[in-house]
Amino acid sequence: MKQPRRHTTLLFITLGIIAVVLLLIDMATGDTYIPIPKVWAVLTGGECDEMTRNILLSIRFIRVVVAGLIGIALSVSGLQMQTVFQNPLADPYLLGAGLGVALFILGAPLLGWADFPLLQSAGIVGSGWIGTAVILLGVAIISRKVKNILGVLIMGVMIGYVAGAIIQILQYLSSAEQLKMFTLWSMGSLSHITAGQLSIMIPVVCIGLLLSVACIKSLNLLLLGENYARTMGMSIKRSRTLVFISTALLTGTVTAFCGPVGFIGLAVPHITRLLFDNADHRILMPGTMLTGLIAMLICDIIAKKFLLPVNCITALLGVPVILWVIGKNLRIFK
Repeated sequence: MKQPRRHTTLLFITLGIIAVVLLLIDMATGDTYIPIPKVWAVLTGGECDEMTRNILLSIRFIRVVVAGLIGIALSVSGLQMQTVFQNPLADPYLLGAGLGVALFILGAPLLGWADFPLLQSAGIVGSGWIGTAVILLGVAIISRKVKNILGVLIMGVMIGYVAGAIIQILQYLSSAEQLKMFTLWSMGSLSHITAGQLSIMIPVVCIGLLLSVACIKSLNLLLLGENYARTMGMSIKRSRTLVFISTALLTGTVTAFCGPVGFIGLAVPHITRLLFDNADHRILMPGTMLTGLIAMLICDIIAKKFLLPVNCITALLGVPVILWVIGKNLRIFK
């Protein structure tokens, strides 16, 4: 049942306020706690000592922006994938980006490319995009052939085993330095992103989000089935291609820079649907962005508080949602 417009507006305002509060808490949290009034003073141009200002703007603000980009990018990608494939267990396929980056990080030294820093930086991002695109195409083919949701899930597990085997072979052949680099990347980190890398992430993610917004009408039509969408004059191939490009840009970029931060893209769209009780992507798209931002800020705060990799926290958030979705589809939960 659709929620009244007034309820939806109030929900957006509430989520916006929560996001601002969490942003302040996230910036205040770290090795040394900085009072929230000081954080607010720095963000609004108020008076503050130079050391605190440098810590907040040069270190913590960058991390908060990165967390926000991850939450928004992966959540929107997950929403698109679940709609396009008509599969509630579809996610942004971090597996593809992860495999692409693993092939590059562990394979570049074997090809003699490790001595070129610029090539290495560009290669990591490019491999994330290509890896995501390849897996997306594979899943698209599987989803068209296998209609059963558990069948798709099993095929996804099989692809995961194959990817894991390839990565293990590369790890066996790699040096200790490359293994360390890959292990740190695979844990998912928000703290090693530089301002230069952020200047690449922001425009690419913005392009991916603009493509997502452009696909809102197509996504709404796809909810009613491909046959209906065709009768309304929609080009299925063109719409899918735009969604895939958007997802590759969003997922590939944040995964390449920050590592495979899992479960956000799968869980957040379901949480958003529960909150808004609406299937209209004109509501779900901005709602998912806000919910993804909030979820990632919460995970980052907890990760900093307990000094844990952020993807451990996202798993604790996502797994219960996944179990609920599976149970609902198997009619365990009525």
